[in-house]
This record gives sequence, structure tokens and C-alpha cells, in this order.
Amino acid sequence: MKKTQLHGRGMARPATIAIAVWMFALVMPAFGQKLDINKERVIQSGRPDGRHVSTRGFQQHLLRNAKPKLAFNPEFTSEEFEQWRSQVRAKLLELMNFPELVPQPPPHKLWTQEREGYVLEKWELYPEPGSVVPFLVLIPENATADKPAPAIMCIPGSSGTKENLAGEPPLAAFKPDDRNHDGWLHSERNQQAVQFARAGFVAVAVDHPGTGELSDLAKYRGSTMDDRSTLSRYLIDMGRNFIALSVFQKRQILTWLREQPHVDAQRVAVSGHSLGTEPLLVLAVLDPQIQGIVWNDYLAATLQRAKVSTMPNQRGVRPAANWLGHSIPGLWEWFDYPDLVAAFAPRPLIVTEGGPTHSLNLVRKAYQIAGASENVSIHYYPKYSDPADRRDGKPIPEGLNATEWLDHANVNAAHHYFKGYLAIPWLSRQFQLPEPSEDYPPAPPEAVQALQK
Repeated sequence: MKKTQLHGRGMARPATIAIAVWMFALVMPAFGQKLDINKERVIQSGRPDGRHVSTRGFQQHLLRNAKPKLAFNPEFTSEEFEQWRSQVRAKLLELMNFPELVPQPPPHKLWTQEREGYVLEKWELYPEPGSVVPFLVLIPENATADKPAPAIMCIPGSSGTKENLAGEPPLAAFKPDDRNHDGWLHSERNQQAVQFARAGFVAVAVDHPGTGELSDLAKYRGSTMDDRSTLSRYLIDMGRNFIALSVFQKRQILTWLREQPHVDAQRVAVSGHSLGTEPLLVLAVLDPQIQGIVWNDYLAATLQRAKVSTMPNQRGVRPAANWLGHSIPGLWEWFDYPDLVAAFAPRPLIVTEGGPTHSLNLVRKAYQIAGASENVSIHYYPKYSDPADRRDGKPIPEGLNATEWLDHANVNAAHHYFKGYLAIPWLSRQFQLPEPSEDYPPAPPEAVQALQK
């Protein structure tokens, strides 16, 4: 009996079918009900009882009614504030779920190179079994065991690397950030560590997990970043998370840093730009020995951002959440970012890129309760330096897209870079260093005008 032959050209492959189904799903709104974006901007029940059939609608109900259990209360007394701050520290430590510390080899110096005005060293940290974390240290010429200098850990933005922080050439195959503003590359303005070293600080430059030298195959794509959402997902499934891993490593570097003879352990600060503010946030809450905090980003309630960012696009898709590396499971049950920043008080803090003024006022109130109003310095983007140009005094409405949220949050995203011209003179004053003779890179013209007002 002759067997029937089935030829591939007569049958669609499963992968082809899957792609076709996916593409059909994308264009389906064009063949189904017509989407009225303005009508769907705000998620509404449509039922007399106010309940939601859609799971996204129910999630919106949860966001609208969320009340973190350890939210900062502007009516705290000073005694209540201290008690609350201790509770916040304990709960955040619990959420980190750090692994147990296992004895490991001490950090090892790989090399030393002379630079103009400072020495550059490369070290390796061994934070836990199976892990190696390189970092760079910039030591000013005047930092000695007889005259120890203040120190600062510098944490980059999302795609930044420790090499760029230190003003060093990028590692092979990694493309530097080529965005620019007023003739200066953002990568030049973001060289935090070398700017601090020139001002007299011992500066430590670090990478984010899965980024730069800590990445896997990113170099073959000319990128500095791995697929960090997948990395984050696997960490979460193992009871850990991206931020906790980052903080676990950086806490150990800070411990080592304080032990160096040329470092004044009583004058140690942390500076974070963009994504770098998130490990900074946890480090500064958990480590009361950090005596200076440079928050180079805008500050806003992430719960509020999630609640108001609901405007769908033309395909009927609402704004996506940030990638998983921003997630600390359970965070919103207890507090939000402004609450945690409020817990920094009374230690010196500068916020260089503003945010919604109501969030910033919570932080100001915390410092007032702690009796340290003079220790917090808040600046807005030059575009929003005039209060008349801000969307202050009104609740941020639901139904925003990503661009509208930034506008309501007083954010000028094109000018998002490290504001060394604000941070370095401020921290120099806090740590009794001479103010830098010049800012490098200099403040852009509109920032100079805003500062002169």
C-alpha cells in the first residue's frame, strides 16, 4: 500500500500560525469596535455597583484605594517620626530578603594608574559565592591616612557604566550615550565620579547588575545592558530582586570603603542618577551612617504614576509599567518613594530635578519635623524653576499618557543628566571642603539664569 506523502508547502508551520494570530490580534480593533481614546482615558466601571468586570479595572480600583501601611504622616511629632523611621528601616530590610552573609575573600586590587590630580584603582568584590563585582576607586592626591578625605559612592543611570562615571573610555564594544544638550554629551555630564574626585572626594564608581562589565552578551550587541527584565524575573522567582541584589553588593563596598585609611568614615555620601536613585534609596534608608545623599532625578510617588497613567494608544494598549528591575515585591503595601526619602531626615539631602511639588513638600515636612529644614535642598529643572510654570496645587488627573505624566511631574526629560553644578558645591559645603573653583561641565545657560533668579 502506497503511503501518502505530506509536503511542508501544503501545511503552515506552528510558528507561522502563531505569528499570524499575534498580528491579527494587533489589528483586531480595526475590524471590531472602534476605540474612542478619550472615552477610555479614565478606567470606569460602567456598573451601578461600581465593580469592574475587567481585571485591569479591578487593579485600578486597588490603585485608587491603596493606602501604604507605613506612609509618612505630616502630623507626626518628632518622637513619632523617629519611631516611624525605625519601623520603615526594619520593614524595608525585610522586603530586601538579603541572603545570609557567607565568609568570602576580601576585596582585591587589580591595578593602579595615575591620573591628573588623582589615582585610579580597579578592585574586585566577592559579595557571595559565585559572584565577582569589579568597581573603580578615584583617590585625590590630597587624600592620605594623615588627612583622610570624604568619600562618595556614585551610581549611574540605567545604561551608564562605572567607566563613564570615572571619565574613562568605554569597555570594548560598549557604545557610550550619544545624547547631548547645549553641546555637551550626556555621557560627559554624567561623569559623576571624576567630577567628585576633582573636588576632593574619594569616589567609588559602580555598575548596575547586568550592565557594563556585569553584563553577559550585551557587548556583542554594542549595548551596555543585558535583558534585565528576564534577569529580574528569575531573581524574583528565587525570592530576591534586582534592586536588592544591587544593594547587597553596594553595601559591602561601602563597608570596605569606610575601612580605607585615606577615607573619613564620618563623611561618606551616596550619589545616584536616574536608575541609580533606586539602590541609593534603599542604601540610605538602611544605612544611617550615610551622611550625604545626592538624588539626581525627579521624586514622585510611583503609586500615583501607576494610577494616573491610563490613556490607551490607538491599538487599545494602556501605558506599560517600568521594567521588572524597578520592582521590590510588596513595596506599595508599606510605603512609596517619597515616604522612604522622608525617612532620610535629618541627614543632608539634595534633589536636583524636582518632581510633583506635593511629593517634595512631604520631604520638606519630614525635615522640618526632624528639626533639620536647612539640610534639604530641592531644585527643579530650569524649565520649571518658576513656580508659575509648574502644575502645582491641583491633583494629578487620571487618563494620562507617558509624556503627559512627565509634564504634570515637572520633568524635562531631554535635560535629564547629572547636575554636578548643583550637587558638587552643595556636598562640598556639607562636608567642609572648599567649594570647587569652577563647575565642570559648566551649568547650561538656562540653568545659570534660573540660579540667578
